[in-house]
Amino acid sequence: MTTTRRQFCTLMASLAAGTCLSEAAAAQAVFPERPMRLLVPYAAGGGTDAIARLVAQGVGERLGQSLVVENNGSAGGNLATAQAASSPADGYTVLMANQGPMVVNPHLFKNVRVDPLSAFDPLTLISAAPLVVVVAAASPHKSLAELVGQAQKNPGKLTYGSAGNGSASHLATVLLAQTTQFNAVHVPYRGAGPALTDLLAGNSDFMVTTVPSVLGLIEGGKVRALAVTGKARAKLFPEVPSVAESGWPNYEATAWYGFVVPKGTPKEVAARLRNATVETINSALIRERLQNEGAEPIGNAPEEFAAMMEAESRRWASIIREARLAIN
Repeated sequence: MTTTRRQFCTLMASLAAGTCLSEAAAAQAVFPERPMRLLVPYAAGGGTDAIARLVAQGVGERLGQSLVVENNGSAGGNLATAQAASSPADGYTVLMANQGPMVVNPHLFKNVRVDPLSAFDPLTLISAAPLVVVVAAASPHKSLAELVGQAQKNPGKLTYGSAGNGSASHLATVLLAQTTQFNAVHVPYRGAGPALTDLLAGNSDFMVTTVPSVLGLIEGGKVRALAVTGKARAKLFPEVPSVAESGWPNYEATAWYGFVVPKGTPKEVAARLRNATVETINSALIRERLQNEGAEPIGNAPEEFAAMMEAESRRWASIIREARLAIN
């Protein structure tokens, strides 16, 4: 090949490569061109679902395309997590991440198909909130001490529901049982909504659940709040003591919620999603609504969110080992 011909071929190759890069950049610049989906690893009606829908609406409005919520609470959220991890890394699939699927299930389930901390790129931590220990209004238990005392006197007799194996409500109760030294029977559901329905029907004795999932029931007098799981009392329930105040000062558990995307999502696309999410969190209306549901708005950097999840993974791994929990 002559020098002139080589130069011509090199020029054409460079032009072609430049065209491809320009087309890729243009495609990312117009993202999103169609509706996106937000996979929520719990059933509709629970606290995770409530916050997901609240933030999804704001993100969709800011990006000009709907962020459509899809609920799948099967296998403690593992199926939705695997589904999100195997989706194209193009920004059109977002996972609503919380401690169950992200940092608990890999230590709890024997057949987890993906490592969530390596399968996703974090966008931001949306919010964090304490949970609340509740019983049905007809329950004889008027305080956490009464409930714990009953469970201690009758090992394996009381039952509690949760939003699913590995959920915040499940592990917060496991930690409570470890701390107060009682034994109760766990009944997992596909979300807080179904679990609370059975609590109201008298099919379980108590539940530790997220504030958004139970706030209306507390205000309506259908359930009684016995304690909150944060170190201090919750602003929404100033009359309800914390577990720490109730006699167990070393106890603390919170629920947290964030957005992650499949590993390798283009940085420009991830940045657009994150910016829209943080803008939504920081808007006066959404901040007020999150706070009215007991959640503290956050909106941190991806690196901070990643570091927090790593720390949470180590913490819950230790708790799960001590409780000798394992699910096939």
